[in-house]
Amino acid sequence: MADTVAAPADDDEERVPDGFAFEDRPRPLEGIRAYGLIMAMWVRSTMAYRASFVMTLLGNLAVTAFDFVTVLLMFSHVDALGGYSLPEIALLYGLSATAFGVCDLLLGSMDRVGGRVRDGTLDTLLVRPVPVLAQVAADRFALRRLGRITQGLLVLGYALVTLDIAWTPLKTLMLPMTVLSGAAIFGAIFIAGAAFQFVAQDASEVQNSFTYGGTTLLQYPPTIFAKDLVRGVTFVVPLAFASWLPALYVLGREYPVDLPQWVAFLPPLVAAGACGLAGLAWRAGLRSYRSTGN
Repeated sequence: MADTVAAPADDDEERVPDGFAFEDRPRPLEGIRAYGLIMAMWVRSTMAYRASFVMTLLGNLAVTAFDFVTVLLMFSHVDALGGYSLPEIALLYGLSATAFGVCDLLLGSMDRVGGRVRDGTLDTLLVRPVPVLAQVAADRFALRRLGRITQGLLVLGYALVTLDIAWTPLKTLMLPMTVLSGAAIFGAIFIAGAAFQFVAQDASEVQNSFTYGGTTLLQYPPTIFAKDLVRGVTFVVPLAFASWLPALYVLGREYPVDLPQWVAFLPPLVAAGACGLAGLAWRAGLRSYRSTGN
């Protein structure tokens, strides 16, 4: 079953709402516009109960803050962790948490694909004149996830104020590049994990081990992990490019796998390649889908 239906006949065109008339638009623009419309719908729904939104936002901020509280508790007993001081780990933490927070805000609903496949509700997305990926990604868009981004930015701000870094234009540009590239890399993993759920329908926890688990891994220095694990998140699942490599360049530290310094500038290219592969995986997964009525 294809992910869109054929264009309506001339006598039915006037019954398609203007907001969803995508026939004359390039397909990527269809998805972006559809995502924006669905997201706006959920935002309006959320803001109808503003007190509830504020409470859930603060609750999300408090829950995610406990992650960094754990780091603070560690440093109440030690002066360094894997040779890294608290401000240095705060930089790793802030970059990873902010990048993942952006991705989680935009694509946090991708882990629901397996549930939709099992209960047959994915069929309702296939018959709409809107790309399925945009519908799944924007489904139940949750503004409360801004709490994770806020917490990551606060920790990042603490690190930048505390650290004594010899700033250069390249190091300054490295920070926003790391957040954007990291968000794209996490997004590629979200999409690839969702594609895997077309085959293994109850695999959301496998996906979460690479997304939520990956950001937790990146919040600590690579020196505390086995080198085989560091190689795995560098050359197999490129999580290291979402935080470690550019962050260590900013800190002036060597990477434990003996990579040249210029690899710290590769996150945008790695992110583009990862997104391309994730897109191919999504198309393959969607084409393999068989409706519950088939």
